[in-house]
Amino acid sequence: MTVKRNIEKKLRQYLTLFPIVAMLGARQTGKTTLAKMVYPDWKYFDLENGNDFDFITSDFDFFLSQYSSEIIIDEAQRSPQLFRELRGAVDKTPLQKGRYILTGSSSPDLIKELSESLAGRIAIIELGTLKMNEVHQTPLSSLYSILNSLPVEKHLNAFSDLKTDLLPEQVMQTFLKGGYPEPTLNKKSEFYSIWMAQYETTYIQRDIASLFPRLNTNNYRRFIRILSELSGTIINRTEIGRTLCVTEPTIRDYLAIAEGTFVWRNLKSFEYSPSKSVTRMQRGYIRDSGLLHFLRRVNDYDALLQNPKTGAAFEGFVIEEIIQGLQAVETTPWNFSFFRTRNGAEVDLVLTSPDNIHIPVEIKFGSSTKKGQLRSLSAFIEQNNSPYGLVINQSEEIKLLKTNVLQIPARYL
Repeated sequence: MTVKRNIEKKLRQYLTLFPIVAMLGARQTGKTTLAKMVYPDWKYFDLENGNDFDFITSDFDFFLSQYSSEIIIDEAQRSPQLFRELRGAVDKTPLQKGRYILTGSSSPDLIKELSESLAGRIAIIELGTLKMNEVHQTPLSSLYSILNSLPVEKHLNAFSDLKTDLLPEQVMQTFLKGGYPEPTLNKKSEFYSIWMAQYETTYIQRDIASLFPRLNTNNYRRFIRILSELSGTIINRTEIGRTLCVTEPTIRDYLAIAEGTFVWRNLKSFEYSPSKSVTRMQRGYIRDSGLLHFLRRVNDYDALLQNPKTGAAFEGFVIEEIIQGLQAVETTPWNFSFFRTRNGAEVDLVLTSPDNIHIPVEIKFGSSTKKGQLRSLSAFIEQNNSPYGLVINQSEEIKLLKTNVLQIPARYL
């Protein structure tokens, strides 16, 4: 089954503007499939294939002279020197665009290496697991183009006219199973759990072990399990270190590895507030909700509804949906953060536009939100001069909860 990805238009556009586009993301998110689907006639090389690796790296000059354009190179992080060699190759004909697609996963230093070696010559796209609309093959919500292109004073009226083909049960299905393409699209129920178990093993025993040969993989496996239980919360590195009997700097390294391999997303504290009571610690979540539920052994709807941590898991799911939606349409990156004060006031997500407009978002797993639950959101709007706030829940309709607070059901994402 061919799945249309939201990022496809951006990939095509960037290749008209840059000689190289790098598509990054966790393993098995569909990077290679997308590149081959969009450019089926391009020559393909895989650096995890020993023959391809030896052919390219044994003589870079020869390879780049023979394959100077319309080339896909998979798992490019396997050869950091390739980036430096590509810089020389593209500088010989700087006006030629659309020459190489690089894909990469499982390398915390990959973005830094690309940026330093190929600055000005490369555009970077991140491909996550399937978004809700991609799983069910419905159009991407116009919410993101509204956020990205319309003047802020027109947002609320435009949001009121949002349309969706997604059903509430499809939201719950995607929330439970996540968006890794292969297990999500396979109709055999037993395949899903087998695939997820193999993915966890492959990620740790192959990817992590090869990238960090001195790493204690047994400790790291335990760390990922602990991280799944803490998903959606503020991370206390010292406490995790005590549990694993390792130092706080080791936990910091583990977090960097999890984030750099696109399994975990760190959400920074809102940095624009002048208040000294704002918590400056980071929080984060397992990026794919299906992987999160597998690690937590939440296998069906009953277990999902009865799990006391489902509300926090739903927050992470919605945040990832919003981030992926914006990344599909944005021309200038948005910033994403959370807001929390020491006295307990909290906003789940703050969207900061390229021109520094702050839009707070409150996320609720239920279908209704009482006005008393909007105190933190309303206070944030007033204190930060925000034009409005959003509440994302599982209600049936888009409606104003207050003059400047709009409720949007999750199926409109």
